[in-house]
Amino acid sequence: MRIILFVFFVLVLNFANAQPTDSFPDRPKLVVGIVVDQMRQEYLYRYAPKFGEGGFKRLMKDGFMLTNAHYNYVPTLTGPGHASIYTGTTPAVHGIIANDWYDKDLKKKVNCVEDDKQKVVGSDKGNGDVSPWRLLSTTVTDELELATQRRSKVIGISIKDRGAVLPAGHTPDGAYWYDELTGKFISSTYYKGALPVWLDKFNARNLADKYLNETWNTFYPITQYKESGPDDNPYEAVLSDDWILKGKTRPVFPYNLKELRKLNPEFELLYFTPFGNEILKELALAAIEGEEMGKDEWTDFLAISFSSTDKLGHAVGPNAIEIEDMYIRLDKNIEELLNKLDNDFGEDQYLVFLSSDHGVADVRQYSIDLKLIPETYGPIDFKKGLNDYLSSYFPGKDLIENISNGQVFFNHDFFNADPKSSGVEYLVASELVRSYLLSLDDVSDVFTKSLVQASSYSEGGIKGNVKRGFHPKRSGDVIYTMESGWTSSVKPHVTTHGTGFTYDTHVPILFYGFGVKQGSTANYHTITDIAPTVSTILKIKFPSGTTGQPIVELLK
Repeated sequence: MRIILFVFFVLVLNFANAQPTDSFPDRPKLVVGIVVDQMRQEYLYRYAPKFGEGGFKRLMKDGFMLTNAHYNYVPTLTGPGHASIYTGTTPAVHGIIANDWYDKDLKKKVNCVEDDKQKVVGSDKGNGDVSPWRLLSTTVTDELELATQRRSKVIGISIKDRGAVLPAGHTPDGAYWYDELTGKFISSTYYKGALPVWLDKFNARNLADKYLNETWNTFYPITQYKESGPDDNPYEAVLSDDWILKGKTRPVFPYNLKELRKLNPEFELLYFTPFGNEILKELALAAIEGEEMGKDEWTDFLAISFSSTDKLGHAVGPNAIEIEDMYIRLDKNIEELLNKLDNDFGEDQYLVFLSSDHGVADVRQYSIDLKLIPETYGPIDFKKGLNDYLSSYFPGKDLIENISNGQVFFNHDFFNADPKSSGVEYLVASELVRSYLLSLDDVSDVFTKSLVQASSYSEGGIKGNVKRGFHPKRSGDVIYTMESGWTSSVKPHVTTHGTGFTYDTHVPILFYGFGVKQGSTANYHTITDIAPTVSTILKIKFPSGTTGQPIVELLK
């Protein structure tokens, strides 16, 4: 009898253990993805003496830092950067080849998040005709939603629409961005027909108006800003006659925003101040509370993109005190956000990663004066030069339809007119364009479409970067790259990004919190490794187009 009872007990126990349970995979309560627009890796070190202990330094010391992380494609721009971080792949797969590009079928320029089927929500004015429909891969945020049957909450926020839309993916609970016409945050009908109550309440605080009545002065005494150049120098925008700001004769502190907004599109002014980051931090805190993120058993995801660093960075360059001060204040914003996460969830119950969508070149004239680049670098009328050159080979034909983002688009109506000769003529034209562009001193290299398609995705150098940034249906017929330090502007101050050189590719990657070791690595990693790493920690499927690999060095 005892044997029978024992066997019965074992059977019952095994049966009980085999039953489904309500236990969930071990996951963080909340993931916070932070993208800092136009942030070089070196800023973590350059500005470190002015950082506190609870922001960037906390992520660097207590989290895991990659010191040799890069973009592995061109062009290095905001739209492709955000898409690549969250899809784990490059434009060759996810299709976001630039911020704007020439659509060969529509024969016009299109924006990466433009969608004329959508309408603005939260305003009767702003840029609400947007959605992620041009993004061809799922995102890590999509995969989280799919893994939890959409029980997870996913929210994307940014000053820029693309900075909110692309990270949030195709299936979020909301994506919200700043409306420069009203100073409010808005959305589109792709997501919902009305703003959530918590966002209406946030907009009612009129924070943009509050911040734009303040004066922006340096956080510390300006004499302490030894990590940047002089406050008054010829390498920053002369704000009175440039695109950034009217009413200022010299780009120097202080900035009386209350007075300046009288002469400028007032709410647009917020873009170019640290208060653009401040308002986004406040929105992040409001979203966590309003959406009750991390309050149940399902992991939630908040994607934040700080954009003011880029908006101002284009006008004053990476050596300006204005940029240093903006990062000092952003450091405080990140510290406040981390403290909120500590208080709500505990230090080991959330995951944070931080990166950037691209770096930035030094201001052209600054580089010339330091003899880093030739004085001859400057704008080139590529279209006129090419059409003039090709006219002797194809008389009376304007073969060049568009040139943008370092890509030449042919007028294919010409080649399609005679199918018998179209293939040969296309190859001839491609090689002629390549030959002409290579003859220009400022041009570094040139790749025809056939040359790019014949190359390998694993190839290194500029050619590999071009391959990984090339989408057959969206990219041009000939792709060219410029020499290091070249920009299209002749102005002595305005700078930009977009190349495959390290000043544009080398960006920070920091991980902190749930499932992350403390440490660092100098091993080479690419930006496409972020999404599969997050997916591994969350125990979910990789985004559909993933070509990156998990960063195994940081995994516990």
